[in-house]
Amino acid sequence: MQRPFKVLGIQQIAIGGPSKDKLRTLWVDMFGLEVTSTFVSERENVDEDICAMGSGPFKVEVDLMQPLDPEKKPAVHATPLNHVGLWIDDLPKAVEWLGANGVRFAPGGIRKGAAGFDITFLHPKGNEEFPIGGEGVLIELVQAPPEVVSAFAKLAAQ
Repeated sequence: MQRPFKVLGIQQIAIGGPSKDKLRTLWVDMFGLEVTSTFVSERENVDEDICAMGSGPFKVEVDLMQPLDPEKKPAVHATPLNHVGLWIDDLPKAVEWLGANGVRFAPGGIRKGAAGFDITFLHPKGNEEFPIGGEGVLIELVQAPPEVVSAFAKLAAQ
């Protein structure tokens, strides 16, 4: 099976809770991660702090998320490890190939994510039409910018 794309590495992990305050105490105050930006979306029911671990093309985001309304969906706080983001070298090819091979995507298609990259999500559960899902884990596929693709290619060539 020839795959027309590569998963390069971890782009982010997203952690949800009822309040960002406790999450910030651990990740920012105790671990020393830097808050690089915030993102608020009514549509996605989220208020998140985007933190950074590492630097350059190998930087990993740690998103600390709380719901805008705990009674609405998506319930970003209901699963503490909300999702894992993966750098993808060619997101449109990945979506086309994965979908053609039975992978179920969450609604929304490819769109701009909180950090400005094109993203899409694999559904945590498969169904009859698309039997392959994240087996309970929401997985975000993130289009890697050219500098990240290049850095991972150099690393792989060593």
